[in-house]
Amino acid sequence: MTVRNDWTREEIQALYEQPFLDLVFQAQQTHRQHFDANTIQVSTLLSIKTGKCPEDCKYCSQSARYDSKLEAEKRIAVDKVIREAKEALESGSSRFCMGAAWRNPHERDMPYVLEMVREVKALGLETCMTLGMLNQSQAERLHEAGLDYYNHNLDTSREYYPNVISTRTYDDRLNTLDHVRNAGMKVCSGGIVGLGENQNDRIGLLLELATLAVHPESVPINMLVPIEGTPLADVEKLDVTEWIRTIAVARIIMPKSYIRLSAGRESLSDSDQALAFMAGANSLFSGEKLLTTPNAGDGRDKQLFNKLGLTAEKAKPTVAELSIDAMAS
Repeated sequence: MTVRNDWTREEIQALYEQPFLDLVFQAQQTHRQHFDANTIQVSTLLSIKTGKCPEDCKYCSQSARYDSKLEAEKRIAVDKVIREAKEALESGSSRFCMGAAWRNPHERDMPYVLEMVREVKALGLETCMTLGMLNQSQAERLHEAGLDYYNHNLDTSREYYPNVISTRTYDDRLNTLDHVRNAGMKVCSGGIVGLGENQNDRIGLLLELATLAVHPESVPINMLVPIEGTPLADVEKLDVTEWIRTIAVARIIMPKSYIRLSAGRESLSDSDQALAFMAGANSLFSGEKLLTTPNAGDGRDKQLFNKLGLTAEKAKPTVAELSIDAMAS
């Protein structure tokens, strides 16, 4: 299949509105052309600075504007992050993602995050960060330190976006993605379904992602986890099949991207998750928590993988390990 960046809204809508099983079948066929059908990339996500974010994202417990009862925490020590990364590696993760509740990192934060990237990278894990908006200089320094991926979600369609966030614009988000791409890093960008948006907005989000000059290498499709105290705490829950439709269309129009099950997975049955894998999802966050929201734990994931015959993608060996292997041969 040729990778396209010229998808139209009408084409994506036609895919989305197919009979559900036809859509899932097409997505699985596309998936098998580009990936091992039974291998899942596993990531672990750690909050390195929690709460008191100045942004007003209406879904987020970390916003300083809402009374979500979240206990704010200052930056955690680098050595604690490294211990967490080692545990993630031992549990089967191949990528370690670090998130800070910032609008953007200040210059005083850069030595801290750069050291963290270098230390985690040395373990043999892929590295990912989500720190808010970046300028070009910050993106370049993160790349030089060894950061593989930078996460910055678009969240929803351009049209629905003002209903969710007012403290940064849609173009602000796209500009950060441009800085990340220009610096030479891989892009992790997706969105959230179940924000109260309609089908056209889910199609609009997919259109934005699939018409970027280069598709994001990683596309997380989150399901809203309503949090008490936030403006979206009482939003009507989206039907799981709509979430899986979004995953399936993402797989078809971004065939070489990892499509990730992210927030909201802890509420799904094993059968729901199996259907999401059939629809082309091939990445997930493991561990007990995603920044501040609950997640399916490692033990449940191991049981699920065993039940479905899935294996975790292996972490890449470190330079030192490659040198030892070369000497041994």
